[in-house]
Amino acid sequence: MGIKKTLVNFMKESEYKPMDIEELVAVFNIKRNEYNAFKKTLKVMENEGLIMRTKKNKYMIAESSVEEEGLVIGKLQAHAKGFGFLIPDEEGQKDVFIQSTAMNGAMNGDKISVKVTREDTNTKKREGEVVEVLERNTTNIVGIYQDCQNFGFVVSEDTRLSKDVFISKKDRNGASDGDVVTVKLTKWPDEKRKAEGVITEVLGRKGDRGIDILMIIKKLGLPEEFSDKVLNFAEGISEEIDEKEYKGRRDLRDLKMVTIDGEDAKDLDDAVSIEKLSNGNFKLGVHIADVTNYVKENNPLDKEALKRATSVYLIDRVVPMLPRKLSNGICSLNPKVDRLTLTCFMEIDPKGKIVEHEIVESIIKTNERMTYTDVTKILKDNDEELIKRYDYLYDDFKNMEELCSILRRKRTKRGAIDFEIAEAKITLNDLGKPIEIKPYDREISNRMIEEFMLAANETVAEHMFGTHVPFVYRIHENPNEEKLAKFKEFVYNLGYTVQWTEEIRPKSFQDVLEQVKGKNEETVVSTLLLRSMMQARYAPECTGHFGLAAEYYCHFTSPIRRYPDLQIHRIIKEHLHGEIDEKRINKLKSIVGYAAKQSSEMERKAQDAEREVDDLKKAEYMEDKIGEEFEGVISSVTTFGLFVELPNTIEGLVHITDLDDDYYIFNEANLSLMGERTKKIYKLGAKVKVECVNVDIANREIFFKITQEPKRDEDEEVKIPKNSTEKLKNEIDEVE
Repeated sequence: MGIKKTLVNFMKESEYKPMDIEELVAVFNIKRNEYNAFKKTLKVMENEGLIMRTKKNKYMIAESSVEEEGLVIGKLQAHAKGFGFLIPDEEGQKDVFIQSTAMNGAMNGDKISVKVTREDTNTKKREGEVVEVLERNTTNIVGIYQDCQNFGFVVSEDTRLSKDVFISKKDRNGASDGDVVTVKLTKWPDEKRKAEGVITEVLGRKGDRGIDILMIIKKLGLPEEFSDKVLNFAEGISEEIDEKEYKGRRDLRDLKMVTIDGEDAKDLDDAVSIEKLSNGNFKLGVHIADVTNYVKENNPLDKEALKRATSVYLIDRVVPMLPRKLSNGICSLNPKVDRLTLTCFMEIDPKGKIVEHEIVESIIKTNERMTYTDVTKILKDNDEELIKRYDYLYDDFKNMEELCSILRRKRTKRGAIDFEIAEAKITLNDLGKPIEIKPYDREISNRMIEEFMLAANETVAEHMFGTHVPFVYRIHENPNEEKLAKFKEFVYNLGYTVQWTEEIRPKSFQDVLEQVKGKNEETVVSTLLLRSMMQARYAPECTGHFGLAAEYYCHFTSPIRRYPDLQIHRIIKEHLHGEIDEKRINKLKSIVGYAAKQSSEMERKAQDAEREVDDLKKAEYMEDKIGEEFEGVISSVTTFGLFVELPNTIEGLVHITDLDDDYYIFNEANLSLMGERTKKIYKLGAKVKVECVNVDIANREIFFKITQEPKRDEDEEVKIPKNSTEKLKNEIDEVE
């Protein structure tokens, strides 16, 4: 048997744990004069994909072969109680539960290989143990420093990192007991020892204003401060427009136009103009800040923007993609000053069809910096004072309202899905404490800008697709089939009839949302539908956007705060100037591929940060409301309890142990809990009264207790699924 076959068979043994070259040399008794040949063999096997080398330089069977050996590769999702789940890299595979005793030093977010030790074919649940940490995800930790006589340790604020980090006296770098610090790990934990690290920064004291949000920023590794190199480069950019720019652009400074944004917005990157033509069509102009005029390819600003990929908005602060000198200054479309832009003109007929379009480099001067609030007051409330103040724009606003309605009807007709899920608007006081939480209103002014930006994004994407030039598209794939099947079953059990076609179409989902509009279950159905969807992402291939029912789509309208928009502006301008040849096309392929991947990853990280900050502030808000009673709607039902959402968007858990009047059976088909003896039902969409009984700030969790149960319709048929009790007992375990 050859050495390759011998090594492969050896590594396939169930008892094999990844070994480094020295360990393999010892096992196979490799002599000194055979060492180089043996090392070369390992390298050849690695290149051939037979084996793989981990970050610790240990060898194991390659990922392509691990499945047949009972090993699964993926990312660890750890839990505060010490256990975790492997989320497999390969789509379609089930997660693997890992007991705390089987972690073998793996930490939350690590890429790991896991050996499946138990598999239940009935429930399709799997359990396993970590064989090897392939890639460490956590290199820095944020936590509280605790000082001891001869050493110290840091307790992570991320409850999923349950083990402390040992800090030697020489590595505390001025930290005092109780300080909030960042730690760089120097040694990772294993079965025998804690992780070790060195303190790199003292952030402040727990309770300091804004320290809680800063800890989330640091924990997720968001790049908060710009380097001196980047800031100095930005400072070198003139606040005056170069004279030569006026010659090569379409001069639109006499065209009436406005920006419409929130009151707090400072990075104004889009302006709109409108004209009603004699033929009855509308001429819509969407004018976007020409950021690429200042952020040239591979200059320090571009490299930093690509690294960040997006601005992150965290209630009372922004982690910007570009320095404020640009985002709030020369690039921001501030009123009554000259600004460089990239303009998309669209002629739109009364049915919403874009019959002509033009994309040009331009120079503009906006007439007003309007807010959503004021435009809504003009159009919805007929505010006389504001109408008089902006009388010269009033007809434009009315035309925008009419065009918005036309575009919205057109999108609805083709099947675009419009989710009516309320976002939270959180107001903080001067100390950073939440004083008000309410749903964010999507008024007519918001919808106008949404429709105009959607139209521009589609138009630009279709235009550039026709050029066959490498580009960054925004794509949204068809829903996950398994989640979709559950959603279909759920709406059927709710009593809604939907004509599902063999080919999955967004129109079917739109029909569901129309049927539940205004009913108790509207939010619940919208949320479940959203969960069955894939996440939209950036890609170099144009495969369409399912949710928008759009064949072509991209992000063109926000280059100050999104890197894909910045990148495609650069490509559009190069195309307009005829600068893209075969050599440039080849280079652009790699550029757009990396930009799409990096932007998608950073978008997820930004979403995680925004969600965690919102959850933190919601928990803080409810901490003062313990003992108070609220009305809410059951928004989710699980084997371990049910979630209730309040009108202000706050959600809390009623744990199944607090439903102590009966033994409750989870019905997965219609997502409800039913009392085995009383037949009492808790189902999605039902209105209940709850009392806030506890808040866990560290885990961002709110706990409710039901004080008034939902009423059951007299004619409601009580259905108990066959074998449901046995099924539930299999599903409920100590994990939940």
